Amino acid sequence: MTVKSVTVIGLGPMGQAMAAAYLDRGYEVTVWNRTPGKADGLVARGAHRADTVEAAFKANDLVVLSLTDYTAVYAILEQAPGALAGRTVANLTSDTPDRAREAAEWLAARGAVQITGGVQVPPPGIGTPDAMTYYSGPEKAIETHRTALEVLTGIDYLGEDPGLAALYYQIGMDMFWTGLVGFLHGQALAQANGISAREFLPNAVKTMDFRYFLEFYAPRIDAGNHEGDVDNLTMGAASLEHVLHTAQASGVDGSLPAAVLDLFRRGIAAGHGQDSLTSLTKVLKG
Repeated sequence: MTVKSVTVIGLGPMGQAMAAAYLDRGYEVTVWNRTPGKADGLVARGAHRADTVEAAFKANDLVVLSLTDYTAVYAILEQAPGALAGRTVANLTSDTPDRAREAAEWLAARGAVQITGGVQVPPPGIGTPDAMTYYSGPEKAIETHRTALEVLTGIDYLGEDPGLAALYYQIGMDMFWTGLVGFLHGQALAQANGISAREFLPNAVKTMDFRYFLEFYAPRIDAGNHEGDVDNLTMGAASLEHVLHTAQASGVDGSLPAAVLDLFRRGIAAGHGQDSLTSLTKVLKG
């Protein structure tokens, strides 16, 4: 019987969830973390604690990295570059597309292959049926390790360019954080007026269901069609002014709606007052 084994480096909440998922599926798991004590719970469940980065690399063909950024990645890889030859590194660390490409080249020069990944779920989602990860890099490497990767999430393969997974991930994070901060600002405004987050929740869910708008706007953006037949920036700016005034009157920090209003005003100043919201893509690109 083939032994299922993997090395996981980086034991923050995501790395912990990944190592645990492998243990749940009967894998032999080797772990390493800068703070060794973070591995205690996993070791108690049967994981092997590597004493050094070199030992962690040499333990398995597949090495999963879950770190803060690529500065942390290099700080670890550079401890044992001679042990990387022949390894496949599933680099699930968040950083820029350019840094992902640079790391792939760095690893290739040392005989290793990088698979770049962008995990689309928080740690509790690891191992759940609907979880997905963006992957890019050599398709052969991904297929070789498909079974092990699918222990964590499904695979959304984007192509050979190692920077693509990072790019898709960062585009998603751009929308995710902006949207969630908008939600939080709305809840601050609600609470300032005596409305609890739980009470407003059904309305928040409806308001933040952007599917209709995304499906309506996406083909228009691709076509460069920004006609203001449904909405326009002048109308949007007026609406945002009301939001800003309501926040200020409620004693809530208005810097977020003010920043969005400033963007709308820049679009109007550029001659897009009667054009759709989508015309802001032209303003944002400069």
